[in-house]
Amino acid sequence: VSRAAIDPTMITIVPMDKLDFKGKPGQSQTAIVFGDPDKPGLYGIVVKWPPHTGSHPHTHPYDRYVWVLSGTWWVNSGIDYNPAAMVPVKPGAFVTDLANQYHYDGARDEEAVIYIVGMGPTAGKRAPK
Repeated sequence: VSRAAIDPTMITIVPMDKLDFKGKPGQSQTAIVFGDPDKPGLYGIVVKWPPHTGSHPHTHPYDRYVWVLSGTWWVNSGIDYNPAAMVPVKPGAFVTDLANQYHYDGARDEEAVIYIVGMGPTAGKRAPK
């Protein structure tokens, strides 16, 4: 059985290895799948957390919906940064980062790749030190 070619004016397919990731080596890298997280409106991004990288407590002004694609993603909530208390989230899990609530996340011994959908702009607050 032969397959018909997909009409690219009707369906587009972008393999993970063809996404355009931006960011410095050794830090989280982000590929925008659609929209723009810095502007108003719906967006989708893929974030790669290299081993032993993560964020500090921060917020976002809107809910963000996250699927773990690969690796173990580590998360915690609250204003006090405590990496030892982070919770592992495995591939296939769905997480909601609620609007204006402090959280932090990252990777430990392996790369974690997550897919985030939300409303922009994403700029929130960092926790006071």
